[in-house]
Amino acid sequence: MGTAPGPAASAPAVPGGSSAFEPSYVATVARMAYLWGYPMVNMINRCARLSAAPEPGRLGGVLPASPTGQIAMLDDYIQPDQRFIACPNQDVVYGLGFFSLDEQPVVVQVPDFGDRFYVYAMYDARTDQFGHLGSLYGSRPGHYLLAGPHWAGTVPDGIVEVFRSPTPLANAVPRIFMDDTDEDRAAIRPLVDQVMVYPLEEFNGTMKTKDWGNVPAFDAGMSTDRGETRWVQPETFFDQLGEVLSTVPAQDGEAALYAQFAALLEAGARDPEIKRQAVDAFTRADEEFVPNAMLWKFNGGPAGNGWNRSVNNSQWGLDFQNRATTARSNMFENRPDETQYFYTDVDSTGAPLTGDHTYEIVFAAGDLPPVTGFWSLTVYDADHFFHPNALGRYSLGTKNKKSLVHGLDGSLTLHAGRHYPGTETESNWLPAPQGPFSLYLRAYGGQAGIIDGTWAPPLVTRATDRG
Repeated sequence: MGTAPGPAASAPAVPGGSSAFEPSYVATVARMAYLWGYPMVNMINRCARLSAAPEPGRLGGVLPASPTGQIAMLDDYIQPDQRFIACPNQDVVYGLGFFSLDEQPVVVQVPDFGDRFYVYAMYDARTDQFGHLGSLYGSRPGHYLLAGPHWAGTVPDGIVEVFRSPTPLANAVPRIFMDDTDEDRAAIRPLVDQVMVYPLEEFNGTMKTKDWGNVPAFDAGMSTDRGETRWVQPETFFDQLGEVLSTVPAQDGEAALYAQFAALLEAGARDPEIKRQAVDAFTRADEEFVPNAMLWKFNGGPAGNGWNRSVNNSQWGLDFQNRATTARSNMFENRPDETQYFYTDVDSTGAPLTGDHTYEIVFAAGDLPPVTGFWSLTVYDADHFFHPNALGRYSLGTKNKKSLVHGLDGSLTLHAGRHYPGTETESNWLPAPQGPFSLYLRAYGGQAGIIDGTWAPPLVTRATDRG
């Protein structure tokens, strides 16, 4: 009779031990590592590039950028020509900053926004949100502290609440709603100028201000093509994966993945051929994953009427697919209790949306997205960016409540396409590019129908055929 196996502790600590790695196994593990690690490497590279700004300002003149431990704000909607973050929002004034919170906790200022909708979304290295700060949560004006998982300092008097990031690397993306009117642009400016983030050592209990309409612009310093800046590169992924494994602790259920990925890195460090095989697998994964991640059918789940809706947004857990596709298609979504996202790139027949046709999206009377915050419908090109147009119009919704025209029965019909629909419907028209495009509906502060999934966006119906 054979002897009984020894205790589990006697098994090799690292899968594979010192044995040779079979090439197809290397390719399998490397492919999984690439899709699993894509969001974290994306986050690391965004932090490195955007935190290289010498002071708070605007990268390429369009994107908030600041040194680590600070934040930069826009003073209006984001410009249509930026290519650093896909699916930008033209309903809010944005801010952005990255932090190393074990090394340097930061103070976050929240002015008195009154009844204006706002949210400060804070993301850890996994792109999961942590903390709850915004109008939905009844947050009070004042100073808040963001700290890392290992920071053990003293919280000074005058701090309203402390939020701890599960990882030292984190960032914050404030979003402050603004009507598309000159009056609201003027009203929001003094509030935006009080949105500040700075190292704890600079906190003195007073509300600091900065004129965000007068900040420097920095050279982008990196090439951009028609799509989003490439934040993840297969050829450097091998080395950056090690940084992820050492700085982002495993969640429950991830221990085996961490062991397999660590074994791959160790084997590749010993054997250049294994590293080459891994990099080849990263490249193949990138070539197939990146274009597929841009298709909305691979983002979230069905929402009805040909739309998909976000799933587990910014609360990914072990949902590695949606975490990865979102990191490529529309990174930094808000969590579901803050925002629900609906998206489609097909019409009611399942045919791809294209600017050669004009489409109607008809909200029946009383059936606008049920929200306590705001809603909007945006047109994006095939790369998930704005299409420049003479009206400078990229979305319609709550911010346009004074100009949208409703039907006699109370319904609201929005039009999307590249052909001018005429003066009678111009106010409800979203210009689209000539080629493929997609529609993206945001619902901030969703009510029951949004949260429980019983509300669905309207069908996208082809209205005219002018090929």
